[in-house]
Amino acid sequence: MGKCFSCIKIPPLSDSSSQGGVEKDKDEAMDVASVLNAQDNQNALTFVDSQSNGNSKVPGLQFSSEKRLFCPRIPPLGRTYSGESGGKRTREVSESKINALFDQYKDNVEENAIYAEGIEKLCSDLGVNPDDFKVLGFAWKLNAEQMCRFTREEFVNGLRNLKVDSVGGIRNKLPEIVAEVKTDPEKFKDLYRFTFRFGLDSETGQRILPLEMAICLWRLVFSQREPPILNRWLCFLDKHPLVRGIPRDTWNMFLNFTEAVGDDLGCYDDTEAWPSLFDDFVEYENDQMNQNISKEKDEMKEVCD
Repeated sequence: MGKCFSCIKIPPLSDSSSQGGVEKDKDEAMDVASVLNAQDNQNALTFVDSQSNGNSKVPGLQFSSEKRLFCPRIPPLGRTYSGESGGKRTREVSESKINALFDQYKDNVEENAIYAEGIEKLCSDLGVNPDDFKVLGFAWKLNAEQMCRFTREEFVNGLRNLKVDSVGGIRNKLPEIVAEVKTDPEKFKDLYRFTFRFGLDSETGQRILPLEMAICLWRLVFSQREPPILNRWLCFLDKHPLVRGIPRDTWNMFLNFTEAVGDDLGCYDDTEAWPSLFDDFVEYENDQMNQNISKEKDEMKEVCD
């Protein structure tokens, strides 16, 4: 039969030979280790000498003139910052700076509020008009309770959330706020609903916006996303003899109304649960359209005659 691996028998090692081999291996290993340690010590001395003699000429590496040994420098660890995310540095805002900034504009009598005069000064320092859309966006970010007043709590919490603590920081954030509400319909909807509450006089418990205030705020909040029917709606309100104020439901539903009716009110469905004021507006617009058509017919008739 031919030989196979299972047929090959390896004779067992004797106890004396195995022990002797182990001891011999240990001795050889110790000899090698002692030689390596001696070489390492010599190399280390040579490395130090080469540094002191200025032999290294390559940045990041130190060379020995005798052994050509090199040791790469360990690169310094990068700085870490609190709030670091995704490898990007985020600046830590200072609450003491925010409070100091608030104190620059606060009322002389009321320690914990900025009123109209202080807000005008802040707007001047920011380079914007008090009735600018950016100021409305800033008040939205502060979650201000009412117009012409920023409390210390609103100011500090708002700037902390915006991650700014200076006038320059606020100025740089204003365009970002505008871009945010222009590109995100949900954010604009939140701003729009905030605007109604912002216009109320919370100290008197006001629940309905006076018509004049509502018209001003509609023009302001829609200055970045103006619907096609806005001017006609405001003109209708200005001429309506019975409308003196705008309740919250009417204010909120008007945003949905502008999205539903299109440019010419052709998509308006009077069977839906719109506020009655919207029905009056559509009827008014239809009357205006019919009057215009009749007027155009009369003018054409006069020309033909």
